[in-house]
Amino acid sequence: MADTPIEELAPLSEEQVQAHLAAGKLVEGLQHMSPKYLEGMRRILTVSADTEFVSAPSYLLAAQSAPALNNFGSAMSIIQDELAHAHIGYRLLGDLGVDMDWLVYERPAREFKYPYAFDIPLRSWVELVCANALYDQAGFVLLSDVYESSTFGPWKRALAKVDKEETFHLRHGRTWLRKLTREADGREAVQRAVDWMFILTLEWFGLPDARKQHSEQLDYGFKGKSNDQLRQTWMAEVVPFMEEIEIRVPAHLDASQDRYVIDCPFPARFDADRREWLLGEGAIGWDEVLARWRARGPMNEQYVRTLQRGYQTTGLRRVA
Repeated sequence: MADTPIEELAPLSEEQVQAHLAAGKLVEGLQHMSPKYLEGMRRILTVSADTEFVSAPSYLLAAQSAPALNNFGSAMSIIQDELAHAHIGYRLLGDLGVDMDWLVYERPAREFKYPYAFDIPLRSWVELVCANALYDQAGFVLLSDVYESSTFGPWKRALAKVDKEETFHLRHGRTWLRKLTREADGREAVQRAVDWMFILTLEWFGLPDARKQHSEQLDYGFKGKSNDQLRQTWMAEVVPFMEEIEIRVPAHLDASQDRYVIDCPFPARFDADRREWLLGEGAIGWDEVLARWRARGPMNEQYVRTLQRGYQTTGLRRVA
């Protein structure tokens, strides 16, 4: 079933939307949107909801190696939060004329739009808590920016809850990393994970500003900071923490510029099967990175199949 066409839903002109925003008013629904605003909001909400949704099977895979039952319970709480956050995004998309059954349960795996990092398996408890400290920090940076800046009222209000829960995920990761790095073996395990996960999270924020394709995200106030600004905000949180726990990362603060500098070729080629960056080959172009993102990674089909299995194997599936 197709989504309701954008042109049938968004009644305002671009000039009317801009006047509405210039008056300091929030957009509360389709009645306040132009086709361009609606298209952009659908896009950013889909990426946000898909990211939360796919994080659930990713974290579940690693949670099975939790060191104790109460640790497994903490991981399940985080997974429950992620699914609830995804539901918020998908529910809002339903209000914006998107066919929710198709979007969540019938869409082909490769059409899901989430950071490539989640296509790489987390195989241990150490990698799960590293993901909490790195990936959830990225999610916190992105959603905090949306919460502060968004002109879409329903999402802005919903993110008040999401923001607090992402703080718990981040705190869970940092608490565990401090604990693990007190011992040499734990520090080595964390270092191995961070070696491949840190650069994947640098990619999380998307193309550099000079190549950004969808300017409406800033023009309409969907978010307040550009991709490169958000990447800087993330590094400003993560790099000092990693220095505190004595974990090496390929980035440092350049005091003369008052900005963080990436100390390795970036973007770079990535061996997904070995979970290893081929930094010796030097930097590559963003077109090659985009091709990797579009092709998805090794866990894409499995994770989406896990999420859609109940719908596909029960009587809930629609018959064409």
